[in-house]
Amino acid sequence: MDLSNRVAIVTGGGQGIGRAIALKLAQVGAIVVVNDIGEAAQSVVEEITAINRQSLAVLADVSLSPDVARLVETTTDTYGKVDILVNNAGISRDQLAMRMSDEDWDRVLSIDLKSVFLCTRAVLRHMIKQRWGRIVSIARIVGIVANQGQANYASAKAGIIGFTRTIAKEVASRGITANAIAPGFIDTDMTRRLEEDWKQELKRRIPLGYFGSPGDVAEAVAFLASEEARYITGQVLSVDGGMAISWL
Repeated sequence: MDLSNRVAIVTGGGQGIGRAIALKLAQVGAIVVVNDIGEAAQSVVEEITAINRQSLAVLADVSLSPDVARLVETTTDTYGKVDILVNNAGISRDQLAMRMSDEDWDRVLSIDLKSVFLCTRAVLRHMIKQRWGRIVSIARIVGIVANQGQANYASAKAGIIGFTRTIAKEVASRGITANAIAPGFIDTDMTRRLEEDWKQELKRRIPLGYFGSPGDVAEAVAFLASEEARYITGQVLSVDGGMAISWL
C-alpha cells in the first residue's frame, strides 16, 4: 500500500484506535490531519513528524457543523485537497434503555453518528471535484449484533452502517468509495478498565480467543483507503476475531 501524496483526515485521532490509524496512514505515505478535542492530537502529530511525514493537528468538535467546516477548510487551505476521511470520533454512555437520559442518548448519537454525516458532507464536494476519494467510518460490532445497555451506542453504530451504504451508492460514479469497519473488543484504555471476570467472559465469546489491537483496525483502514481497494465499496468489514459469527 502506498498513500504517498494523499491527504487524510482522521477524526478522534488523538488516542486509541484513532491514533493507530493516523500513525499507520502516515507510515504508508499519507499526509495526516489529526482531529480531536484535546491536546493529545498534537502529540500524535509529533510522532508522525518524527518519521519525516507531514501532519497537522486541528482541534474541533465534529458534532458541530461550524467546527467541521473549519476542519475541512484548514485541511484544504494547507494541503490543497482532501483525499481520505476516516470517521473515527466516538463516545459511549452506557445504561439500560429505561434508565437512559435524553442527554446521554443525544450526546452519543451526535458524536458517533451526526459527526459522520457532517464530516462526510463537508469532504464530498472536494472529492467529487477531483473524482477520487476514500471514506472509511468506524462502526462497531454492536451495530451488527447489539448489546444490552448500549441502545444509544448500538443505534449510532448501526446508523453508520446504513449511512455508509447509502453514500457508497450516491457517489460511486464519481470514483469515491465508502466503507465501514466494525471492530470487536480492542485492547484500549476502555477495555482495560473492565472487570477481569468480564474480560475473560468476553474472550470466551471470541473464536480467536483474544482482544484485537488498535493496529489491527488501522491495517484495515489503510487497505480500504488504498488504490488496492478501488473495487470495494458499501461494505462492512468486521475486525473482531470472529465475535460476530459467534453471537449470531
